[in-house]
Amino acid sequence: MIARFPVALSALGLLVSLLATGAHADNGIIDYFELSGRYSPETRLYPETPAFPDQRSHASGFAAEITAYMEDDEGRSVTITPFYRFDAGDPERTHADLREAFLLLYGDIGEDEWELRLGVDRVFWGVVESRSLVDIVNQTDLVEHPDEKTKLGQPMAHVTLSGDWGAVELFALTGHRKRTYPGRHGRLRPALVVDHSLTTYESQNEEWHVDLAGRYTGSVGPLDIGLSAFDGTSREPTLLPMLAGRELVLAPYYEQIQQFGLDTQLTTGPWLLKLEAIHRAGAQNARLDQTLNYEEEDYAAFVLGGEYAIYSPWELDSELTLIAEWTHDGRGRWATNAFENDLLLVARLGLNDEQSTEFVGSVLNSLENSSRVLGAEFKRRLSDSLSLHVEAAAYVGIDENDAAYVARRDSYIGVNLDYNF
Repeated sequence: MIARFPVALSALGLLVSLLATGAHADNGIIDYFELSGRYSPETRLYPETPAFPDQRSHASGFAAEITAYMEDDEGRSVTITPFYRFDAGDPERTHADLREAFLLLYGDIGEDEWELRLGVDRVFWGVVESRSLVDIVNQTDLVEHPDEKTKLGQPMAHVTLSGDWGAVELFALTGHRKRTYPGRHGRLRPALVVDHSLTTYESQNEEWHVDLAGRYTGSVGPLDIGLSAFDGTSREPTLLPMLAGRELVLAPYYEQIQQFGLDTQLTTGPWLLKLEAIHRAGAQNARLDQTLNYEEEDYAAFVLGGEYAIYSPWELDSELTLIAEWTHDGRGRWATNAFENDLLLVARLGLNDEQSTEFVGSVLNSLENSSRVLGAEFKRRLSDSLSLHVEAAAYVGIDENDAAYVARRDSYIGVNLDYNF
């Protein structure tokens, strides 16, 4: 919730005051102001009988996000983006977040440039479609979508130095965010309910541990390279079974980890060849035998794949993009996620029309068992401010030893309208 950031909000209030007092008096407090946002009513239908008691087969709600951008005549700016979601089917999916609330300053150092972002922000790392391994700065907002691509806002100090040689980013992070999970009535949830009141941390400072991260990005001809490092509180919790009263629930435990990452993209004609790889120390694996046990284990994981663009297929004014990605986790069957050894195939057709019509079909196929997830999407702009998004996912032949087995009956069809202003 927004109220979880009293320190960040107080600091932001001070920064806004500094921005205002720094503006020239004859131009007023703010030289430029812009307000934008979106309102998105949506509904999801789950045709199959739920796997667990109390889960519902239909959920409707809406999401709202507003961005206020303020800038003085010297280019200093403040961006504030609150977010709110209401879900009638799952109270745990109803939540608010401060996605962004930061002050931006910038300047020159010789022939290079520097930039400082101070406050709450979102950072996105990586190049692949399926699962971005290197993207670790922000916490995943898992109730938004199971693809793990939506992120919560994170309090941070973010410094960037850039030039012809590339860019170096340095981060100091605190105020750790807990990963969101669907509740008792929600679908696409673990077999047991996650109880956030039982959250514990390896660090004595708990959520206020200061995490450090850094990343270098640069290009060598057609090759883009990203090298990253992270030392701090894991964004992926270990979920420990625990009794809460008479009920068995899952208690999140966040370890201290170190992660080194590499992301590269090679552009050659219609081809984009991509790689993301990490080495992580301090994390847990899942030993599933007669009971659920966890062990600390260093491991490596990677996503390797590519895209091929076909322009004007079938002599149509459109673009067809074909994507294939192999995801591999070195922990194998003991991995704590459902991507231990999988192949993703995607076909995306954009019609290049005035309405930006797009069709997407995908298959996520396990290379270890019979598990498959089929996906389909349709997007179309209905007017300058209104667009339609229809999405469907089918969980087919999910093996009982697969981490995705808990979602075996959670195939769904979702429809949402986006009103942008």
